[in-house]
Amino acid sequence: MMARRGRARGRYWLAFWLVIFFLVAAVVLLRQTASYDIAARLGKLKEAHGALDALQAQAERRIRVASTAQALRPKVTRLGLAPPLDSATTFLMLDDSTSTPRVR
Repeated sequence: MMARRGRARGRYWLAFWLVIFFLVAAVVLLRQTASYDIAARLGKLKEAHGALDALQAQAERRIRVASTAQALRPKVTRLGLAPPLDSATTFLMLDDSTSTPRVR
């Protein structure tokens, strides 16, 4: 009778460890599936980031070109403003009374 009870306990332990193994395998499988999904989303985000970097570079280039004297001179004359001399100096005063004027 003892041998039967021992085998019955052994079967339960075997079933228990088998269930534990399948649970762990299922968790590993779920994590791997999730990591593949995350990797795909990361790839899409990197592509979008590259496209945004290209747009930023293009915008900065357009700003740099539009702020040159060659591009601004026609706009200034069209508005009837006097173009500044190259030797013109602008003094910027800060609110702090102890500071010295800065030449720009």
